[in-house]
Amino acid sequence: MHVVFFGDQHLDSLGGAQVSMRLQREFLERAGHTVTVVAPKMHGARAARATPAYVDLPSVPITLDREYSMSWPGRATDRFLDRAMTRRPPVDLVHVQADFWGAFIGHRYAQRHGIPVVHTMHNRVDVGLAAVTPLHRPVLAILNAWRRTALRGIGEPVAGRDGWAFLRGLAAGASAVTAPSTHFARRLEQHGVFEPLDVVWNGIDDDLRDATVAAAPAERAPGRPRFVWLGRMSPEKRLLPFLEAFVASGIDADLEIIGGGAQRAAAEKIVARHDGVHFAGRLTYAQTLARIAAADALVQTSIGFETQGMTPFEAATLGTPSVICDPDIAAELGGGLWAVPDADATATGREREAQREAALAETLRRAASDIEAGSAPSPLPEVAEAFRQSSRTAAMVRVYERVLAVR
Repeated sequence: MHVVFFGDQHLDSLGGAQVSMRLQREFLERAGHTVTVVAPKMHGARAARATPAYVDLPSVPITLDREYSMSWPGRATDRFLDRAMTRRPPVDLVHVQADFWGAFIGHRYAQRHGIPVVHTMHNRVDVGLAAVTPLHRPVLAILNAWRRTALRGIGEPVAGRDGWAFLRGLAAGASAVTAPSTHFARRLEQHGVFEPLDVVWNGIDDDLRDATVAAAPAERAPGRPRFVWLGRMSPEKRLLPFLEAFVASGIDADLEIIGGGAQRAAAEKIVARHDGVHFAGRLTYAQTLARIAAADALVQTSIGFETQGMTPFEAATLGTPSVICDPDIAAELGGGLWAVPDADATATGREREAQREAALAETLRRAASDIEAGSAPSPLPEVAEAFRQSSRTAAMVRVYERVLAVR
């Protein structure tokens, strides 16, 4: 079959959704399918060369580093896309994996050509916007107005001004909706976004996983406990509170921070006088997996934001346990972790953050002690097997086939 992916960002840009979509494309093609990826053209030093599988839409950069860009969902983009697709095989299915302009463009394309849509929800937009701007409510109202305009006539009209109304509007034109975790799927169903949802985890490259595990030493190298944190250095990821807790814990341990973002300078300041903290910057996917495999524990610090939280799953697949702050992610993994107790729900915002920092510091002390004693928990083998991209692709193909069977 010929499947067309729609993304908000080019797949060569940084981001968990982009990593997942690159893997999905590769494994679908291994299984004999054709994949076309439609996304905004990149700009700047990291701008990618033209790739046959990609349709790079006209775009404008939207970040100072020119890493990310935007394509306007309107008639000009529609015409550009339709012309580009005339040079490709007939399309069987549209798979939208975007939350903003990419979603609008994808649903408009599917409606114009009578093609069924599978929509994967990658983003809990209400929590994400609240983490980065105090104006999230008016921003959501504007996004909903934009959504109603861009998707006029697609599915049943959806009123509302909040994040759930926005997601309901995106799902209105879909034949199936998938989510990358059970906890996010249940939230989407509870808020009337779509029902029933299919849960299809994001995965890890089978071959790279096997190579990484094979290259890892059979025995733990001597030395202090080694922790690793990775992700985008922005408020919703809670890097700064984690570093405050790491310093407060007083543990004698090494910590590697992988990634980049606007909070790096503030992060470096917190641990400037702390021995053993290393900022690795942005690494390749293979390098990142190798660092996770070499660590004694991965630390996951966001709470309520992640729709899956890929890093603890990657760690579990590589045999590395995790310190986990988000109770939903801890429940999804099922074992092989140190769960950080959440704050009292009745506490004020400042009290809640203080409780969370204290709980994380205590959990880090417990994890360091277990690592030194050789009693760290082991990730569940069934998680490692279920997280392979080959199994995830097989699960998604079953969704595709079900949708096409009732077309």
